[in-house]
Amino acid sequence: MALTTDSSGSDLSLQHMVPGAAHASVRLLSTGRQVVWLDIEGSVHRGALSAAASSVIALAAQTALSKGLPFIAVMESSGADIVEGIAALHGWGLAAKALADCSGIVPTVCIVSGPAVSGPALLIGLADFVVMTKDSYAFVSGPAMVADFTGIAISNEELGGPDAHARHSGAATAVVHDIAEAVSWVESLLTYLPDSVHKIPDVLYTQDPDTRRTPEAGAVIPPTSTGSYDVRNVITALSDDADFFELRPLWATNVVTGLTTMAGYPVGVVANQPMSLAGTLDIQASQKAARFVSMCDAFNIPIITLVDTPGFYPGKDLEWRGMIRHGAQLVFAYGRATVPRICVILRKSYGGAYIVMDSKEMGNDLCLAWPWAELAVMGAGQAAAILQRRATPEEKALFEEDYSARLLNPYIAAERGYVDAVIDPADTRTEICAALHMLRDKRENLIKRKHDNSPL
Repeated sequence: MALTTDSSGSDLSLQHMVPGAAHASVRLLSTGRQVVWLDIEGSVHRGALSAAASSVIALAAQTALSKGLPFIAVMESSGADIVEGIAALHGWGLAAKALADCSGIVPTVCIVSGPAVSGPALLIGLADFVVMTKDSYAFVSGPAMVADFTGIAISNEELGGPDAHARHSGAATAVVHDIAEAVSWVESLLTYLPDSVHKIPDVLYTQDPDTRRTPEAGAVIPPTSTGSYDVRNVITALSDDADFFELRPLWATNVVTGLTTMAGYPVGVVANQPMSLAGTLDIQASQKAARFVSMCDAFNIPIITLVDTPGFYPGKDLEWRGMIRHGAQLVFAYGRATVPRICVILRKSYGGAYIVMDSKEMGNDLCLAWPWAELAVMGAGQAAAILQRRATPEEKALFEEDYSARLLNPYIAAERGYVDAVIDPADTRTEICAALHMLRDKRENLIKRKHDNSPL
């Protein structure tokens, strides 16, 4: 079994098509991008994966890897073929290994158009991006097993529907209406991505000038340090033509991640969202941001970090569920990233979250701050509550005023080299675009090692 190409190099198909659920080819998308395309058809034995069908999946992933092309899989499968028994499981293992081999080398996308049960559900978990249609669902253990073990009756939709994975598990990068919309979403996504790790993303044409001033970016910040606003308004103000391709918009809403362009360069944006949990970092936000930073670094996409966070969200439940481990994932993702990294402190940057959100000490290439930015271990009110516990209200007020003047303003950090420049918000886009031009050829010599030991 092999993939072959015609004389134009634009279409490939299986030389020996395997009867059953899996079909693979290399096709041109409407945008002109060439991808390896895999279909798992639910109309054949409900998409049950035989050993032969899993071999097609493995072959398609290996072809994407060898040719340096994005891998797109349309998944609709009820799981491994029960009739084949262990042979089907062996084939699934081959498919999983091939997809894992693609990780960080070529972009991988799964479109879930129906069921993705058991093994296939884990396959979509290996993909860089997962798009689910409205009538799809995915889970490792289905409603019958849940009822047997827990006594709780639950539907496919409630257990593993697109809304559940978009809001609660984070498994779905996006939810769309149907296959046609999913294909359009994938085409939009690929405009920001290179074909493989060996290339950099194409510079996209824009008439939006690098030097466009952005006073509207600073205007959305409330006058009080605790006021709420939508950070996406800042992102669109800074982006070319106000375009922003948000990823996982319904999961871990206290952090915003997505792709855009500035000066025509595709960039990834990580931003705290004050509208949700005041922009604090919790387990899910740390996972979401870490996964996104890792993806950007893998595919040579510069990272823009917009900071406005009072710190990590406190609570026994979070600590017991592993806030240390998951918070470390974000630290680790930034610490190992070698792509151009630009940090802009919009307002608050306190405590451990200051370090985590790509601070200067984490190795970013440029750290900017707006004039009202607050950089400290904690806010003035929190410091007063600890250091002035026995003081009168008047004494606490004086302490807070002095603390803010001496320690919270960004000019102190700039004097000590922790911030490269304090800038007018209206100049933010100009500064970022200039830095992206300068960092276009950034390369780092990495220490040779088998792989790092990420705090999973």
